[in-house]
Amino acid sequence: MAVEAFLGTRAQRGFILTVLVQAIIVLTMVAIAFGLVAANVTISNIRYRTLPCYLALFALAEVFHLILSLDALHRRNIIQLVGLIMFHIGLLVFSSIQIHQTHTALVTMPGSDCALHYANCSGPSSLYHLVEAFLIVVPCILAASLVSLVWFTRQLFSEFGWAVFHVVGADPRMKAMYRYYQVMICLLKFDFFCFVGLTMQLLILVLHHNTAEFGITIAAIPIVLLLLVACGIAVQREIKWLMTISLILMLGAQAYFLYKFTRLFAPSTEGQYITTRTTLAVFLIVAFILIFASFAVGLRCFADFDKGLRHPKSNETGLANRDSKYNSVAPGSPGMVGRESYVGGTPLQPRISIE
Repeated sequence: MAVEAFLGTRAQRGFILTVLVQAIIVLTMVAIAFGLVAANVTISNIRYRTLPCYLALFALAEVFHLILSLDALHRRNIIQLVGLIMFHIGLLVFSSIQIHQTHTALVTMPGSDCALHYANCSGPSSLYHLVEAFLIVVPCILAASLVSLVWFTRQLFSEFGWAVFHVVGADPRMKAMYRYYQVMICLLKFDFFCFVGLTMQLLILVLHHNTAEFGITIAAIPIVLLLLVACGIAVQREIKWLMTISLILMLGAQAYFLYKFTRLFAPSTEGQYITTRTTLAVFLIVAFILIFASFAVGLRCFADFDKGLRHPKSNETGLANRDSKYNSVAPGSPGMVGRESYVGGTPLQPRISIE
């Protein structure tokens, strides 16, 4: 049985096409909503910054979704595809919350005459009523595409299971260790998005250049990004000292997210988060859970160091390039295909092809 080529099956192409079409429709709806608001209110006003931030965040999310989808299909990583399904659900929840936050930002005079206060009333002829129609389309499209993504992921499960067999073989112990490694790498990728999205919201929405919190947020950017990259290298190459430092820094990152969460409800600062508190709270909770999960899975991966998985992990990215090897005919042996050992990648004797 062969490892299917990258985007060589209907399920792979259907998955990517769903992500691409969904991204185009969602970004179009969000851009229209932003344009309507920008044409009627002063976007620089902190109260109305929720819409440009929403647009920027969804643009980042859709690009991230597409890149990680291609990466997951190229690496035959079913764990990452499941992670993308959960990420998609998160976008669905976030888009639903944004409808309420847009209402909070725009509707400041709910009982007023819309003829005089078009941008701030809540009647059927108000700005919010018009914008709301486009915002509602977003969660509807995300819900419909979620069904499609789940369907294609289910089809890809058996296909990618065969690819994992080519990397680590049939040893259940090796397969379990490899799954934890895949989960760890997947978590680090979503940690990256969550941190960048949270930081972008803080810098756009609420922080001022002359505050200490702004400086702390800026300083945290390179530290956290360095942490994620270092942890990825450490877990792949099994560098114990680097993994130890990464795990310690993860504890510091959790403390950082807790600090940010308390700022949302502290009496001295809660006023500046009035139109963004729900979104930021959700992002902070998710970020904390992801970092905690990364720390826990990282400990498990650390315990699996030096148990024979280092070579398969180092060679997994070449799986797509080795597809032709699995399907090739050995010289002078018609109907024969080469195969590799379960763990080390050492060539074994040819076997009869059953394809």
